[in-house]
Amino acid sequence: MTGTDRLAILARNESPKLLHRMKSGFAVIGDTQFLPGYSLLLAYPEVGQLNDLHGATREQFLRDMTSLGDAVKEATGADRINYSIYGNLDPFLHAHVWPRYSWEDDDLRTMPPFNYPAIIRDDPAHLFDMGKHSGLMRKIREALQR
Repeated sequence: MTGTDRLAILARNESPKLLHRMKSGFAVIGDTQFLPGYSLLLAYPEVGQLNDLHGATREQFLRDMTSLGDAVKEATGADRINYSIYGNLDPFLHAHVWPRYSWEDDDLRTMPPFNYPAIIRDDPAHLFDMGKHSGLMRKIREALQR
């Protein structure tokens, strides 16, 4: 699915992963939850990269990204939040918001989350599931609305 497809589904309010409509885009819960609360901010309207935004529009995206991080931290009790913006695989602007926890293995806690072994990241037990993650989503939404 392309970025354009994802954004269209979110704009129609048809995605179960939608957390909140932000001023600069859509906050969504991640496809995997190996780090519970992993979320993303997808810029809307679609833009290629952060450098394509200027002035107040760029500032708003970055404010929304950190607001999402604040909400994830509050909702999960994470020790800290990591932020990342790549766009190499999915070439549209989106920011990853990663909660980090003291319970993570010592050899993984200081590495970027994408460096987790695929056997952990892609474990079916960590895939987003509405039944399993609806409470966490509600907590993040409530924190975003404050």
